[in-house]
Amino acid sequence: HVQLVESGGGSVQAGGSLSLSCDDTTHIYSRYCLGWFRQAPGKEREGVAAIDGDGRTSYGNSVKGRFVAFRDNAKDNTKNTLYLQMHALQPDDSAMYYCAATPGRCELFWVPGGFNHVSNWGQGTQVTVS
Repeated sequence: HVQLVESGGGSVQAGGSLSLSCDDTTHIYSRYCLGWFRQAPGKEREGVAAIDGDGRTSYGNSVKGRFVAFRDNAKDNTKNTLYLQMHALQPDDSAMYYCAATPGRCELFWVPGGFNHVSNWGQGTQVTVS
C-alpha cells in the first residue's frame, strides 16, 4: 500500500517562494515515478514536476526554470521525501497541489488526462499566490 503524506504550501505574494514536501514511507521511489500535479478551480488537473526511478526530473512548461523537484532519503532509511521548491510564484500558480506516484515511467504526468490513471495520491495542499 503506497502512502504519500504532504506538507508545506500556504500563501505568498507574487514573486515569492514556497516549498512542498511529500513523504514516501513505503520506499517506492526506485520503482515509481513520483511527482506533483496541481488543480485550480474550474481547471483540469495538470502535471507540474516528476522524478523517475533513476532520478531524472521533468517539468511542465509553465513551471520550467522556476520550480525544482528533488528527493532525499532519510539517514535512518525510514522514509524518502520528495520536495518541490517553487520560486517566482505567480497568481496562476495558485492551486491545490497533489503528490502522486505511478509505477514505472512518468508519462502519465504529461499526457492529457494522464492523472485519471494515477492511483496513488497525497492528501493535497493549497498554494495561494496573491
